[in-house]
Amino acid sequence: MNSFWKYYSGEEIAPYPTIFIGGNHEASNYLWELFEYPWVLEQDTMRGSVYHVREYDVHKLMQVEEPIDIFLSHDWPLGITDCGDWKQLVRYKPHFETEVRERTLGSKPAAQLLEKLKPPYWFSAHLHCKFAARVQHGEDGPVTNFLALDKCLPGKKLLQVLDIDSEPGLYEIQYDEEWLEITRRFNPIFPLTIRSANFRGVHIDKQDCRQWVRRKLQARGARPFEFSQTASSYNPSNSVSNGSSPGYTRNPQTESLLQFLELPYLLDDMSESSEVSRSPFPSSNRDDSEEIPIDDVDELEDLAEEAGDAEHEDV
Repeated sequence: MNSFWKYYSGEEIAPYPTIFIGGNHEASNYLWELFEYPWVLEQDTMRGSVYHVREYDVHKLMQVEEPIDIFLSHDWPLGITDCGDWKQLVRYKPHFETEVRERTLGSKPAAQLLEKLKPPYWFSAHLHCKFAARVQHGEDGPVTNFLALDKCLPGKKLLQVLDIDSEPGLYEIQYDEEWLEITRRFNPIFPLTIRSANFRGVHIDKQDCRQWVRRKLQARGARPFEFSQTASSYNPSNSVSNGSSPGYTRNPQTESLLQFLELPYLLDDMSESSEVSRSPFPSSNRDDSEEIPIDDVDELEDLAEEAGDAEHEDV
């Protein structure tokens, strides 16, 4: 169980406001309840896409027009190695060399977002190594400073502290007016099947939606709705599991935000499925055109390191 349960239960509290990006080793059975459902529904079954980037979410991010200071992603943007010391990278990770040379290492949607949004800072993870790069957008355009870090293990380059200039004021996580406008405007085409979203089906006027969201935030405030537990906390003194599953549970924060935006809870049909309530992660070999896969780098990396260790022992 490691330590996530301590923060979930309230036994531990993060000393600073903390944001993390769920990857392929986080508690996806909890994170899937949150508002940006990382799922595709198919009739009464659900194909898990926790380890995928969805075209729908990328399209929403492409609508952002206001300046972004920092962008965080799980995977690296495709081609980011061209802007850093890729030779040093492949010395540390030799099994990356083919992908680096063929320009297939990283995420194409992330690269598209990097080109569109041009944030001053972009932080990623996923590939379990430290790598820095500077992306120059055009001859006289802005610069993006890219940084990826290694695993949180002894001896790894897992931490770097950056001081970033900011305007004075209270530093707290708040709802963003533009993002709520985008979320509300694109909610009617939220894909509930394996088909891609119909982006031509967005008929809500952007300015009208923005003004609507602004009035709502002015009336309520921009602080997020409070967290509340939806499952019993882990008890380390109880080493025996009863094997029971709480089944499908709505997340109160998700419900509160949807009510605030006057949007329907689109997974109601799923909650009626007995198959889904048994497990929200059924296996499926069916390809999904609306999903972009993220390979499990851990497995590939461990195999490569084991092979390297074996070769070293033979020598």
